[in-house]
Amino acid sequence: MKNIKKVILITGGSSGIGYDSAIALAKQGHKVYAAARRIEMMEPLKEFGIVPLSLDVTDDTSMQECVKSVLDSEGRIDVLINNAGYGYFGAIENVTMEEARKQLEVNVFGMARMCQLVLPTMRTQHSGRIINIASIAGRATVYFGGWYNVSKYSVEAFSDALRMEMKPFGIDVVLIEPSTIKTNWGIIAADNLEASSRGTVYEERAINEANNMHKAYRSNLFSKPAVVTRAICKAVNRSRPRTRYCVGRGGKTVVFLHSILPTRWWDRINRIMTKKVL
Repeated sequence: MKNIKKVILITGGSSGIGYDSAIALAKQGHKVYAAARRIEMMEPLKEFGIVPLSLDVTDDTSMQECVKSVLDSEGRIDVLINNAGYGYFGAIENVTMEEARKQLEVNVFGMARMCQLVLPTMRTQHSGRIINIASIAGRATVYFGGWYNVSKYSVEAFSDALRMEMKPFGIDVVLIEPSTIKTNWGIIAADNLEASSRGTVYEERAINEANNMHKAYRSNLFSKPAVVTRAICKAVNRSRPRTRYCVGRGGKTVVFLHSILPTRWWDRINRIMTKKVL
């Protein structure tokens, strides 16, 4: 698939990693469709030849219409990048089941349904690539990240299963696993953590952690979205991409430590870090 113009559909294209990646891929000569709920935020993408599409990954009709729009225009989809998602942090006891289901609906079931919708076309083509944006939170559990961790661990398992199923049809499945990336995602997750913990037994620790997150995401500690964009471009353009790209400052170290440390040690490190305000 290297050096060939591809038809690419990327979800969550209205900001952050999705927005940045759409521009980079369009500059490489690919035909890019960027999809999101806030279609007005994608208007500037048109100057790069990118086509904005309306998409709500919790609405099946919206997902079907989005995929159909690309197929009607291009007759094919070569790459699906499942980037839509969000983080809601909070203690398991405090996060409502409604919010927990919403987290899974967006981060897991929406991704899965988008895959289902493009796979018949990719199988007919006997080629295609599905790139799922996961997270190191799918490899290492973090304090107060409960339901977000559940969603990202699910993305890992789903992608592994899909990769094995699609191998006979010439379809690649790739995971991008960003560490902490300097976007508004962290600020929103911190705000959610603080809001969900007010007036509860978790309030003191949760506010400390939210403060840590606010300060860290506003500092230069974390990697810029460009590191994820570069990984996505490699996954799109290489004839034989890796199955996983763990990117961003400290990501590989975190995954390694989580894999070798005794569980109680990892738990203790998380608790100690939460007590410390940067």
